[in-house]
Amino acid sequence: MNVFSHDLSGNKTVFNYDTFTFSGGEEHIRFNIEDMLTSVKIEIFARLTSSSQIVKLMVAVDALRRLSNDSIPIELVIPYFPYARQDRVCVEGEALGASVMANFINQLNFSKITIWDAHSDVSPALLHRVVNIPQLSLLMRCEELCQRLATGELTLISPDAGASKKTIKIAEAFKGEPEVIQAQKIRDLKSGDIISTEIIGDVQGKKVLIADDICDGGRTFIELAKVLRAKGAIEISLFITHGIFSKGLAVFEGLIDTIYTTDSFKPAAEFTQSKNINLHIIEM
Repeated sequence: MNVFSHDLSGNKTVFNYDTFTFSGGEEHIRFNIEDMLTSVKIEIFARLTSSSQIVKLMVAVDALRRLSNDSIPIELVIPYFPYARQDRVCVEGEALGASVMANFINQLNFSKITIWDAHSDVSPALLHRVVNIPQLSLLMRCEELCQRLATGELTLISPDAGASKKTIKIAEAFKGEPEVIQAQKIRDLKSGDIISTEIIGDVQGKKVLIADDICDGGRTFIELAKVLRAKGAIEISLFITHGIFSKGLAVFEGLIDTIYTTDSFKPAAEFTQSKNINLHIIEM
C-alpha cells in the first residue's frame, strides 16, 4: 500500500508510515503528522489481494482521519477490485461477494475511488464516487501492441459473450483494422468446469489476440488456445488487464506465445517469467 500527499501546488509526495503485524494477526500502522502539514488531499494506492491488505486499508484510513481531524479528503486507487467476479448469485446459498466488498469500501467514505477495467457493470454501480478506467485506455499504454493492432496484423478474439463489447471497442479504436472473431464457452455452474469451447469464424493462418480482464488459473484461455491451434492459428497472444496467474505461466507453454498484462494485481518484479513465453508487463 502506497500513500501520497498532494499540496496546494499539485505536488505529489510519498506519505511515509510505519507498519507491522502483531503475533495475533492484528495490523498496526502509524503516520507522521509532519507529513500532513501541507496536505490538501491524500491518495491511497492499494492492491487488495488478501484479507490482511483489506484490514491494513481500514486502519490506515482511520489513522489518517484521526490525524487530520477528518478535514482532508482521501481518495482510493484499487486497480484490481476484489470479489468483482462474484457479481451474481449463480447457485442458492452463495453470497453476492461484489456487493459485500463494495459496502465495506463505501463505508470508508472516500472522496473518489478509482478501479481498472471492472469485470462487469455491477462493481462500478455498487461503488460510490467511482471512476472505472476502461480496458482500452490501459491497452493503449503498450506501444508494441498498438502498432500490431493498427496495421491489422492481429485478429481479435473475444473469449466469451461477456468480453465481446470490450473487444469490439478495441477494434473500433483502431478504425476497424483488426478483425473480430467471437468465441463461446459453456460452463458447469456448480463446478465451474468448461464443458466446451467454440470459435465462430476462421482463424486459419492468422495471428490472433485474445483480450479479457482477468486471468486466474488460465483454464478459459488454455482451452480456447487449444481450439485456436487446432483450427490453424499460427500465433496466439493474450492481453489481460489483471494477471493473477495462480498456476504460473508454464500452463500456457506450447499454446500461447505472448502475454501482455498490467501491474494491477502485483508489482512487475513479482511476476515469474517463462523462457518459452514473451511476457510484457505494462507498468502504470
